Amino acid sequence: MARAGRFATHHGAVSTPAFMPVGTQGTVKGITPAQLEEIGPQVILGNTYHLGLRPGDALVAELGGLHAFMGWKGPILTDSGGFQVFSLASLRRISEEGVAFRSHIDGSSHFLSPERSMEIQRNLGSDIVMALDECPAGRLERPKLEASMARTTRWLERCREFPLAEHQGLFAINQGGTLLDLRKQHLEEMLELDARHPFQGFAVGGLSVGEPKEEMNATLAEFVHTLPEDRPRYLMGVGTPEDLLFGIEQGVDLFDCVLPTREARHGRLLTSRGRVNIKNARHRESPQPLDPDCSCYTCRTFTRAYLHHLFRVGELLASTLNSIHNLSYTVGLTRAARLALLENRFPDFARRTRDNWQTEEP
Repeated sequence: MARAGRFATHHGAVSTPAFMPVGTQGTVKGITPAQLEEIGPQVILGNTYHLGLRPGDALVAELGGLHAFMGWKGPILTDSGGFQVFSLASLRRISEEGVAFRSHIDGSSHFLSPERSMEIQRNLGSDIVMALDECPAGRLERPKLEASMARTTRWLERCREFPLAEHQGLFAINQGGTLLDLRKQHLEEMLELDARHPFQGFAVGGLSVGEPKEEMNATLAEFVHTLPEDRPRYLMGVGTPEDLLFGIEQGVDLFDCVLPTREARHGRLLTSRGRVNIKNARHRESPQPLDPDCSCYTCRTFTRAYLHHLFRVGELLASTLNSIHNLSYTVGLTRAARLALLENRFPDFARRTRDNWQTEEP
């Protein structure tokens, strides 16, 4: 089911498969826009919930939109804020109209409706706008999952009716947990709305939220290929190398996850030979680059010994260099997968990639 595609946005075309680094608060943690340009992601993310609270979407609009505000010239996708709100179980109350919640910053009261989510994203000026969905917890009981899914459909219709900027495209989010019949039922409901006014893409939400990995993979294997072939397919919040490769094999086009930068801040690095824990003593005197198969700034400039030293002494540069590498590896993995697809050698690429992951020491 793996495929290579391409779609247009106001700020540039996007070639898929592609990994999208997460810039929740208007920045990819520890990375400058210039460093991002060298890494080469095609799309980065911003977040409606966080940017709507601070600095405020109206201010971002006054300052020229999120692209100008954060100094990024390429495409931007904004999440709807739904996942962040629904993760604040003790701070929110869900109704048909939307979600009343208290800010995690100062406890102030706010209300996020489908229309308000669209308004914030319009003010931010992102290229890809995500519809507001209700993101249920993993392994939720079927009756509650059905009710949540039905509300997401009703909210999707309200999102569709809200006028966005001319350059913005709306992606719909499919829910249903790991129950395949509910996933397909929700897709049918989405396609009814799509027939009247097409969505620009379709996302799979509500996975990697606590369910066993085996159930997530089984759901992807049976469901992703049923999404429309002529629009991008986006698997939300998934980003380990293993999950990226498996998702591509099932026909996923777009991925996002905080994992590369989060792991980098903890000294856990992703390489073509497997995972490396740079704080381990065996790297203290190593003259080797982190990954001999990587050409990122970190790998072509510094030794493992230097990266080990920076992490051990708590230098801020450690997080930056580690993040540059982890993002380069993750973005590069999807880029290499695309090239392999175009050259009709993807099965061999996937096999070799998996085999190589086994060679690095734990």
